[in-house]
Amino acid sequence: MPSCLDPSKLTHRLNRIHGQINGIQGMLDKDAPCEDILIQISSIKAALHKIGLLLLEAHLQHCVKDAIERGEAEEALRTLSRTLERFARLV
Repeated sequence: MPSCLDPSKLTHRLNRIHGQINGIQGMLDKDAPCEDILIQISSIKAALHKIGLLLLEAHLQHCVKDAIERGEAEEALRTLSRTLERFARLV
């Protein structure tokens, strides 16, 4: 993991997402309204997206920047482009 990223913050975010997923399971068990479950799913998607954005920012600040400084800009940009394309498809 890039050194500019605080793993404890990501772990905290992931733990919250895990709790939300467990909450959905509980909602299903209690036959909660579909709308409420969909709202929770939307919240989880947004939280995962935020984690992805944090990782992309760290990737830019660490991996891409380092590759450019090493003279590997073209490969770094190709890799970044593929990464962004994949990330965008998940949204």
